[in-house]
Amino acid sequence: MLRLYKTELSSRLLLGTAQYPSPAILADSIKASGTEIITVSLRREMAGRKSGDRFWSLVRSLGTHILPNTAGCHTLKEAVLTAQMARDVFATDWIKLEVIGNHDTLQPDVFALVEAARILSDDGFKVFPYTTDDLVVAERLLDVGCEVLMPWCAPIGSALGPLNLYALRSLRGHFPEVPMIIDAGLGRPSHAAMVMELGFDAVLLNTAVAKAADPVAMAGAFALATQAGRAAYRAGMLEPRDVAVPSTPVIGKAVFAQ
Repeated sequence: MLRLYKTELSSRLLLGTAQYPSPAILADSIKASGTEIITVSLRREMAGRKSGDRFWSLVRSLGTHILPNTAGCHTLKEAVLTAQMARDVFATDWIKLEVIGNHDTLQPDVFALVEAARILSDDGFKVFPYTTDDLVVAERLLDVGCEVLMPWCAPIGSALGPLNLYALRSLRGHFPEVPMIIDAGLGRPSHAAMVMELGFDAVLLNTAVAKAADPVAMAGAFALATQAGRAAYRAGMLEPRDVAVPSTPVIGKAVFAQ
């Protein structure tokens, strides 16, 4: 069971809701994934007007938890204001906090991120910060009130998969009790299984499903990969070795006469 801010969940896969070919495919993909949390951008909701109302009705009909995000925000002030507006629009104190610092890589501005997390946590928000794999930044986010971390494994939408396994292992090892959701950069179900095998608690993805040739099938594939990775982590995997080790015992084996 996954526990995020005192909310217990069965699924360890979170899905975004952007870029799908149609609302029907979005709905079917969410159902196929088994997710219990979907992210929604306030900017899309406000820009959509009448179509935004239909989208919001669709989202509510799916019966999942809503995690609004501050996607597209590039300043501290903009992120805080967007979060406050999202709380009113979506009637939730959950917020996925994004403060983008670089236009090309969409890497978070970690300095503004920490300050925004402090302001929002003090205001009663339950903050899910989109951050890097930096240990010091993670510690600062925890210090200002975050109870969940969402480190990237590669730039948003890149589909590159985990680029720095050492950093991810270190992050997981330093904060073993903190729920961590890998967010951004996953492109294949095998990437999801890989980070789940490292001990991360969940994964969040959007583009890899929304832009697949068959989003519904891909959502199901990611669901299976996430479950498999978690099961493998809990089972205790064999660590890689530099030498061959026979699987058949040598001692006591039968000896045949010539």
